[in-house]
Amino acid sequence: IVSTTTIASNQEHSVHETELTYSKVTWKLVPLLLVCYVMAYLDRINVGFAQLQMKSELAFSDTVYGLGAGIFFVGYFLFEVPSNLLLEKVGARLTLLRIMFVWGLLSAGMAFITSPTMFYIMRFLLGVAEAGFFPGVILYLTYWFPGSRRARIIAMFMSGIAIAGVLGGPISGWIMNDMAGVSGLSGWQWMFILEGLPSTFLGIFVYFYLVDRPEDAKWLTSNEKRILRHHLDVERADDPMPHHGTGKRHSVWEAFKDPKVYVLSFSYFCFICGVYVISFWLPTFIKGMGVKSLLDVGLLSAIPYGITAIGMVLIGRHSDLKRERRWHCAIPAFLGALALVAMVHTPTTNMPLGLLCLTLASLGIITTMPIFWSIPTAYLRDSAAAGGIAFINSLGLVGGFVSPFLLGWIKTTTGSLSMGLYVMAGIMIVGGLTVLIAVPANLLHEHSELE
Repeated sequence: IVSTTTIASNQEHSVHETELTYSKVTWKLVPLLLVCYVMAYLDRINVGFAQLQMKSELAFSDTVYGLGAGIFFVGYFLFEVPSNLLLEKVGARLTLLRIMFVWGLLSAGMAFITSPTMFYIMRFLLGVAEAGFFPGVILYLTYWFPGSRRARIIAMFMSGIAIAGVLGGPISGWIMNDMAGVSGLSGWQWMFILEGLPSTFLGIFVYFYLVDRPEDAKWLTSNEKRILRHHLDVERADDPMPHHGTGKRHSVWEAFKDPKVYVLSFSYFCFICGVYVISFWLPTFIKGMGVKSLLDVGLLSAIPYGITAIGMVLIGRHSDLKRERRWHCAIPAFLGALALVAMVHTPTTNMPLGLLCLTLASLGIITTMPIFWSIPTAYLRDSAAAGGIAFINSLGLVGGFVSPFLLGWIKTTTGSLSMGLYVMAGIMIVGGLTVLIAVPANLLHEHSELE
């Protein structure tokens, strides 16, 4: 059934005008936000490359490394919801400036750790500093794009995970290989400095480039602003769960009481566990295939990440076109789980097959994330979106602590990552099943603005 509002709008705004407007907004916002996420993710996971030198130089065990890698998410968890609620009040520009400036300094400061205690403290503070960045950007995108366009936009933004791997692997490998000994610093120290400081300057640029809301954008015409506002209003009017009433998902505190928020958090926790198997251990997997040079490790890591970047955007676009989220999220989760199990049974001497399994694991696991985020952004509105998105991300990111710590402990105890990969494969399957079983299909029935 087509509402009279939609009919009136389609007469006023042609499909061509609508597509041009959203293309303009996409090219104005998404490339910069993508670059920011690349830097954020690089500063978060470059410890995975640093550990190839840092563990032996500082005498860190796999357990110490795993705990330090994961403790980032404790700080992130504690401060994420307050950060996102603050964004709703003060705007994206100030929030992103504060987050990026501080995290860049702290990431560069990682170069000067000398003990496990310093490692834990710096990783914790880095998590505190970065808290709110990802859910803040997700919230910010809901101010501009309706749900029917959101999966592809979030996928474009979140391809920063894969792009950080594509660029970060070779760059990190080159820095650690060629900068070692310059000015008396090790290669891993230079890597933290050279990959951390640019974020501080990028944060300043973001403050002057972005606008907080479409209404503030001087680069949009009055008609383009009306188009954006109309499609967001239609989405609100076509709320897929009207029987919940207007208050249940629109109040920030009521969102915390909604059982579905916790179900979504659990599912995201499962996916995050898998994501950080890839993010923190991929260099170790490649090195275990017999690759000796750190530069070669970095170059080879670009293969799974590069294919993942392309695949997640294509799958996100397909999800939007079909207006289907649950299976588009669950099937990649199952693929990732299968690939993790296959990695256990792949001989370390068979590098092509091992790299193929690693690529499929990366593609499946990381692709779950942008599709997943099209689910809560379709469900939550208004203040509930600010608090609920951050809350889901915070609870889910506990997986970012559990995954590296558990894998580090298992590797220290057994001398192998095999058992850990079985565990993570099982967790990914549970996450996919949770989305299919616990999220009603009618919850996510999104109306196309063109129908």
